[in-house]
Amino acid sequence: MDGRRRAVEGVRTTVGDLADAEPLLELPLTPFPAQATADRVVTAQALVPFRGNFYSVPSGLPGAVVSVRWRLDERFLSIATAGGAVIARHEMAPRGCGQIVRDAGHVVALERAVLEAFSDAPPCRGKVRRPLSPQALAEAEALRGRGSAADPATRVVIDLSTYADVAARLRTAPGNEEKDKES
Repeated sequence: MDGRRRAVEGVRTTVGDLADAEPLLELPLTPFPAQATADRVVTAQALVPFRGNFYSVPSGLPGAVVSVRWRLDERFLSIATAGGAVIARHEMAPRGCGQIVRDAGHVVALERAVLEAFSDAPPCRGKVRRPLSPQALAEAEALRGRGSAADPATRVVIDLSTYADVAARLRTAPGNEEKDKES
Protein backbone atom coordinates (compact mmCIF):
# COMPACT_ATOMS: atom_id res chain seq x y z
CA MET A 1 0.00 0.00 0.00
CA ASP A 2 0.85 3.64 -0.13
CA GLY A 3 3.39 4.33 2.61
CA ARG A 4 3.45 8.11 2.27
CA ARG A 5 2.50 10.07 5.37
CA ARG A 6 -0.70 12.12 5.39
CA ALA A 7 -2.25 14.43 7.91
CA VAL A 8 -5.95 13.68 8.40
CA GLU A 9 -7.73 15.89 10.96
CA GLY A 10 -4.42 16.71 12.57
CA VAL A 11 -3.37 13.07 12.92
CA ARG A 12 -0.44 11.85 10.86
CA THR A 13 -1.10 8.49 9.21
CA THR A 14 -0.64 6.61 5.92
CA VAL A 15 -3.19 5.73 3.26
CA GLY A 16 -2.65 2.04 3.98
CA ASP A 17 -3.48 2.51 7.67
CA LEU A 18 -6.63 4.44 6.71
CA ALA A 19 -7.71 1.64 4.33
CA ASP A 20 -7.16 -1.03 6.99
CA ALA A 21 -9.23 0.92 9.50
CA GLU A 22 -12.12 1.70 7.13
CA PRO A 23 -15.17 -0.54 7.65
CA LEU A 24 -16.46 -2.06 4.39
CA LEU A 25 -20.02 -3.13 3.67
CA GLU A 26 -20.85 -6.75 3.06
CA LEU A 27 -21.14 -7.86 -0.58
CA PRO A 28 -24.74 -7.82 -1.88
CA LEU A 29 -26.47 -11.19 -2.29
CA THR A 30 -27.60 -10.41 -5.85
CA PRO A 31 -25.60 -8.74 -8.61
CA PHE A 32 -26.31 -5.21 -9.77
CA PRO A 33 -29.48 -5.26 -11.91
CA ALA A 34 -28.09 -4.48 -15.36
CA GLN A 35 -30.66 -3.92 -18.10
CA ALA A 36 -30.44 -4.50 -21.85
CA THR A 37 -32.57 -2.30 -24.10
CA ALA A 38 -33.23 -2.65 -27.82
CA ASP A 39 -35.52 -0.71 -30.17
CA ARG A 40 -37.68 -2.84 -32.46
CA VAL A 41 -40.45 -2.29 -35.03
CA VAL A 42 -43.85 -3.95 -34.50
CA THR A 43 -44.88 -6.26 -37.37
CA ALA A 44 -48.32 -6.27 -39.03
CA GLN A 45 -49.19 -9.32 -36.90
CA ALA A 46 -48.60 -7.30 -33.68
CA LEU A 47 -45.31 -9.09 -32.94
CA VAL A 48 -41.93 -7.75 -31.82
CA PRO A 49 -38.75 -9.66 -32.74
CA PHE A 50 -36.13 -10.06 -29.99
CA ARG A 51 -33.22 -12.53 -29.75
CA GLY A 52 -34.62 -14.94 -32.33
CA ASN A 53 -38.19 -15.05 -30.99
CA PHE A 54 -41.38 -13.01 -31.41
CA TYR A 55 -43.36 -11.44 -28.57
CA SER A 56 -46.92 -10.09 -28.89
CA VAL A 57 -48.12 -6.56 -28.23
CA PRO A 58 -51.65 -5.12 -28.41
CA SER A 59 -53.03 -4.83 -31.93
CA GLY A 60 -53.08 -1.46 -33.66
CA LEU A 61 -49.34 -0.78 -33.46
CA PRO A 62 -47.94 -2.06 -36.78
CA GLY A 63 -44.85 -0.12 -37.79
CA ALA A 64 -44.46 1.52 -34.38
CA VAL A 65 -41.02 1.60 -32.78
CA VAL A 66 -41.04 0.04 -29.31
CA SER A 67 -38.34 -0.56 -26.73
CA VAL A 68 -37.65 -4.10 -25.50
CA ARG A 69 -36.21 -4.06 -21.97
CA TRP A 70 -34.69 -7.06 -20.23
CA ARG A 71 -33.08 -7.11 -16.80
CA LEU A 72 -30.21 -9.55 -17.07
CA ASP A 73 -31.12 -11.34 -13.83
CA GLU A 74 -34.81 -11.90 -14.75
CA ARG A 75 -36.69 -14.40 -16.92
CA PHE A 76 -39.13 -11.73 -18.12
CA LEU A 77 -38.88 -8.94 -20.64
CA SER A 78 -40.96 -5.78 -20.96
CA ILE A 79 -42.01 -4.01 -24.13
CA ALA A 80 -42.57 -0.26 -23.84
CA THR A 81 -43.71 2.52 -26.16
CA ALA A 82 -41.49 5.43 -27.13
CA GLY A 83 -43.09 7.38 -24.28
CA GLY A 84 -42.00 4.73 -21.77
CA ALA A 85 -45.39 3.08 -21.08
CA VAL A 86 -45.03 -0.69 -20.67
CA ILE A 87 -47.54 -2.36 -23.00
CA ALA A 88 -46.48 -6.01 -22.65
CA ARG A 89 -44.54 -8.30 -20.32
CA HIS A 90 -43.59 -11.83 -21.36
CA GLU A 91 -41.54 -14.72 -20.06
CA MET A 92 -38.50 -15.07 -22.28
CA ALA A 93 -38.24 -18.03 -24.64
CA PRO A 94 -34.83 -19.67 -25.16
CA ARG A 95 -32.67 -17.57 -27.44
CA GLY A 96 -32.99 -18.29 -31.18
CA CYS A 97 -35.84 -20.84 -30.95
CA GLY A 98 -38.16 -18.95 -33.30
CA GLN A 99 -41.02 -19.17 -30.82
CA ILE A 100 -43.99 -16.85 -30.90
CA VAL A 101 -44.92 -15.86 -27.36
CA ARG A 102 -48.44 -14.42 -27.22
CA ASP A 103 -50.46 -13.05 -24.36
CA ALA A 104 -54.07 -14.32 -24.27
CA GLY A 105 -55.40 -10.75 -24.20
CA HIS A 106 -53.36 -9.85 -27.26
CA VAL A 107 -54.72 -12.87 -29.15
CA VAL A 108 -58.32 -11.88 -28.38
CA ALA A 109 -57.70 -8.26 -29.40
CA LEU A 110 -56.02 -9.33 -32.66
CA GLU A 111 -58.86 -11.74 -33.51
CA ARG A 112 -61.39 -9.00 -32.80
CA ALA A 113 -59.53 -6.55 -35.08
CA VAL A 114 -59.40 -9.14 -37.89
CA LEU A 115 -63.10 -9.98 -37.56
CA GLU A 116 -64.05 -6.29 -37.58
CA ALA A 117 -62.19 -5.85 -40.85
CA PHE A 118 -64.00 -8.84 -42.39
CA SER A 119 -67.02 -8.13 -44.59
CA ASP A 120 -69.52 -10.48 -46.19
CA ALA A 121 -70.45 -7.90 -48.83
CA PRO A 122 -69.69 -8.95 -52.40
CA PRO A 123 -66.33 -7.76 -53.65
CA CYS A 124 -66.06 -4.83 -56.01
CA ARG A 125 -66.82 -5.72 -59.59
CA GLY A 126 -63.64 -5.68 -61.59
CA LYS A 127 -63.40 -3.92 -64.92
CA VAL A 128 -64.15 -6.22 -67.81
CA ARG A 129 -62.50 -5.42 -71.13
CA ARG A 130 -65.08 -5.79 -73.85
CA PRO A 131 -64.36 -5.12 -77.54
CA LEU A 132 -66.04 -2.12 -79.13
CA SER A 133 -69.35 -2.79 -80.83
CA PRO A 134 -69.83 -2.05 -84.55
CA GLN A 135 -72.11 0.86 -83.61
CA ALA A 136 -69.35 2.37 -81.41
CA LEU A 137 -66.78 2.00 -84.19
CA ALA A 138 -69.13 3.68 -86.71
CA GLU A 139 -69.76 6.56 -84.29
CA ALA A 140 -65.99 7.02 -83.74
CA GLU A 141 -65.41 7.18 -87.51
CA ALA A 142 -68.18 9.75 -87.86
CA LEU A 143 -66.64 11.90 -85.13
CA ARG A 144 -63.26 11.80 -86.85
CA GLY A 145 -64.90 13.12 -89.99
CA ARG A 146 -64.39 10.01 -92.02
CA GLY A 147 -67.07 7.77 -93.25
CA SER A 148 -66.84 4.09 -92.60
CA ALA A 149 -65.16 2.58 -95.61
CA ALA A 150 -65.63 -1.01 -96.45
CA ASP A 151 -62.03 -1.58 -97.52
CA PRO A 152 -59.45 -0.79 -94.76
CA ALA A 153 -56.79 -0.11 -97.43
CA THR A 154 -58.70 2.93 -98.65
CA ARG A 155 -58.51 4.46 -95.17
CA VAL A 156 -54.68 4.27 -94.99
CA VAL A 157 -52.99 7.14 -96.86
CA ILE A 158 -49.22 7.48 -96.86
CA ASP A 159 -47.78 10.65 -98.33
CA LEU A 160 -44.20 10.00 -99.52
CA SER A 161 -43.62 13.55 -100.82
CA THR A 162 -42.03 14.57 -97.50
CA TYR A 163 -39.49 11.77 -97.74
CA ALA A 164 -38.75 12.67 -101.38
CA ASP A 165 -38.07 16.31 -100.41
CA VAL A 166 -35.65 15.25 -97.64
CA ALA A 167 -33.82 12.87 -99.98
CA ALA A 168 -33.46 15.61 -102.59
CA ARG A 169 -32.01 18.02 -100.04
CA LEU A 170 -29.52 15.42 -98.82
CA ARG A 171 -28.33 14.84 -102.39
CA THR A 172 -27.62 18.54 -102.83
CA ALA A 173 -25.97 19.07 -99.43
CA PRO A 174 -22.69 21.07 -99.56
CA GLY A 175 -20.50 18.08 -98.63
CA ASN A 176 -22.05 15.79 -101.27
CA GLU A 177 -21.25 17.98 -104.36
CA GLU A 178 -17.63 16.83 -104.47
CA LYS A 179 -18.67 13.18 -104.18
CA ASP A 180 -21.11 13.61 -107.11
CA LYS A 181 -18.30 15.02 -109.32
CA GLU A 182 -15.97 12.09 -108.51
CA SER A 183 -18.50 9.44 -109.48
